[in-house]
Amino acid sequence: MSLVQELIEAGIHFGQRRSNWNPKMAPYIHGVRNQIHILDVRESIKGLLLAKRFIEKTVSDGRDVCFVGTKRQARGAIEQYAADVQMPFVTERWLGGTLTNFRTIRERLKRLEELDRLVESGEMKNYSKKMESQLTRERKKIQRNLGGVRHMSRLPGALVVVDTNREKNALLEAKSLGIPTVCLVDTDGDPDLVNIPIPGNDDSMRTIDIVIRELCDAVRKGKEGRATSGGDAPAEGGSRGEGRGEGRGEGRGDGGPAPRRRSSRSQFRAGGSAEPVATTEGAEGG
Repeated sequence: MSLVQELIEAGIHFGQRRSNWNPKMAPYIHGVRNQIHILDVRESIKGLLLAKRFIEKTVSDGRDVCFVGTKRQARGAIEQYAADVQMPFVTERWLGGTLTNFRTIRERLKRLEELDRLVESGEMKNYSKKMESQLTRERKKIQRNLGGVRHMSRLPGALVVVDTNREKNALLEAKSLGIPTVCLVDTDGDPDLVNIPIPGNDDSMRTIDIVIRELCDAVRKGKEGRATSGGDAPAEGGSRGEGRGEGRGEGRGDGGPAPRRRSSRSQFRAGGSAEPVATTEGAEGG
């Protein structure tokens, strides 16, 4: 109960104003108080525990998890906890094509390594003052935008996102590649963009800190399992569209009942037959 109490004290159950909400979040809302939507804490805990179990499994299978949170409230927590577990992260801004055009991103990171070598070897001083200033600005810009994914040599096995509205481009890129996503979703967000939604206040620094801390703890446990089993390579199997299609698309062509809207979580539950693994070899670059 300590985690539940900690989340409640952090205000995870406070949503947006009643006038600013997404009707798709109705199943996760407990009620309204002073024109503010109150989220169901039980749903938040379910989503968090399910996300932890999935991330631990993903990391233990040899795949990495990329953390994305460019809003001010999320930057500090993501940079701290993701760096501690040596996972890639994006906190400055999401560059279009970070996943779908991964080859170009790797080329820019190679350029950063070249500039770093110039600085470390002292060769930068051989250039003119103007050229040295230009190269320094270029190096700082690449480091600012891509420093968190510098060591991401292949596409991640999952994406952890804070705020569906702000990081919509990242979620759409992940969806197009079949990469499963976990997201802290407020009452104004769209849970359909996410595989495993964690209903919660995405404007609270304390809430974000606790959620990211718990997910990074799952990463740490997954790494321990990876070391024990010796599994360093991504698992075989999985198609481009596996990220969320299995929980939503099957059983509609034979006249059977359509699955309920929140069925996207079911494929990630323990004992489920669906394995949400994205095949990345065909889309990797560099």
